[in-house]
Amino acid sequence: MSLLVHTVVLDADGRRDFLEDPAYGGTLAGFESTRTRLWGSPAIRALGSRFFPRLDGDDLYVEHDELDGFLAECEALRPHLDRLAGQGGYPAGYVTRCFDNIVAAALRAKAAGGGIVIW
Repeated sequence: MSLLVHTVVLDADGRRDFLEDPAYGGTLAGFESTRTRLWGSPAIRALGSRFFPRLDGDDLYVEHDELDGFLAECEALRPHLDRLAGQGGYPAGYVTRCFDNIVAAALRAKAAGGGIVIW
């Protein structure tokens, strides 16, 4: 099973509406195992991540008002992706591709006044 990232906006009733996202490859955020071995790992926690570790056991919702903080966290994590990939047992290119999909979704959400969900 795979983790996917999608952009969402709230409708007038407060329900989440999914925006048009790229084809499947552009929404890939990892394997199910990346919840614990990568995004929720002790290594990413040691880098000060506060958003990604939420994926260890739950889905991650980043609301519009949290996007700046989330994107700042992504910027801080990017230089460490190769090391995180190795520690988790994943190819560096795979982790970078998933990470880039997550960042792209967050940027789309910011522009649309929405948020993201990784599930």
